[in-house]
Amino acid sequence: MWKQWLTAVLLVAIAVGGAMFWRHLDITPAQEQDQQASASRVDTVKPRVDTVRDEVTAVGSLQALEAVELTTELSGRVVDVRLNAGERVQQGDLLVRLDDRQAAADLQVIESQLADARRQLQRASRLRTNNSISQAQVDELRTAVDVAVAQRQAARIRLENHRIVAPFSGVIGLSDISVGAYVTPGTILTSLDATERMELNFSVPERFLGQVSLGQMVRGSSPAYRDDVFEGELVELGTRVSELSRSLPVRALINNSQGRLRPGQFMSASLTLRERQALVIPEQAVLLRGDNKYVFIAEDGVARRVSVDLGTRMPGLVEVVSGIAESDQVIVTGQDRLSSGDRVEVKNGEGAVPDNRFAQSPES
Repeated sequence: MWKQWLTAVLLVAIAVGGAMFWRHLDITPAQEQDQQASASRVDTVKPRVDTVRDEVTAVGSLQALEAVELTTELSGRVVDVRLNAGERVQQGDLLVRLDDRQAAADLQVIESQLADARRQLQRASRLRTNNSISQAQVDELRTAVDVAVAQRQAARIRLENHRIVAPFSGVIGLSDISVGAYVTPGTILTSLDATERMELNFSVPERFLGQVSLGQMVRGSSPAYRDDVFEGELVELGTRVSELSRSLPVRALINNSQGRLRPGQFMSASLTLRERQALVIPEQAVLLRGDNKYVFIAEDGVARRVSVDLGTRMPGLVEVVSGIAESDQVIVTGQDRLSSGDRVEVKNGEGAVPDNRFAQSPES
């Protein structure tokens, strides 16, 4: 009886084993396809060493390094105007001239009086040698000469005041003055701005005071020139922190050799506190979970999650202080669907990293 039972068990076992064998032969290709399909397709990049800057951003306004509104000290009629708005002039160039005929005539009169006073003094000095006149008379004539010299100097100044010249090199502003116009003291003729270098005034939060120093690099950008960056350096620090904003006013000089920037213009400022070489990766590679920051790296077709410490952020990039090495393959697409240990297939499609500053991994 037990032999029959043992025979039946063996027959069942053989039947089940055969069925499983044939089943395995039938579905092995499908299983392999499923296993291949289970590997997530991802893009990777290698971290690269780049220049990283610790920066403070602020908004400020531009003003000319030197700026003045030109006025006249005298009343008179304008006889010559050389005010072309936007034209660059040199220090000492004539801009406006008033009718100076009366002032020139007054100067001639005084010069004649001075010449006569000097002749009288010379004659009196000769007479004094033989005591023909007193010393008091000689001193009186000498005083008359000194007075005439001073009067001549005053007349020359009055004559020069009829000529308005550029006090420094700069760019002429708008003007409504025409030849024949009558002007009075204080009349604004035009403006003059020295714009080859511009002052950029902005404020730095007080928490950065220990890191701010003269000579640090400043980069400015303007809505008028969105694709351009204007460079300069920090040249002045305020002496007081504002109690309202808790910030320190500072001033930078911005290069404006092409003359595109204008006084009063709004500008965004970026002050570089510190510059160094560091590892950076695309910002899109970083995942957050609470206070933890991590990335996935691909190793021999397997994803591994790695915690990282991040530093300065830049447009599209972030500094990695620790956690990965320059040789690691950092996953930049599809990492939000991965778990540590998942199989991955690196495809490195074009456009995986928007700024194209990272060379794609040679793996495929």
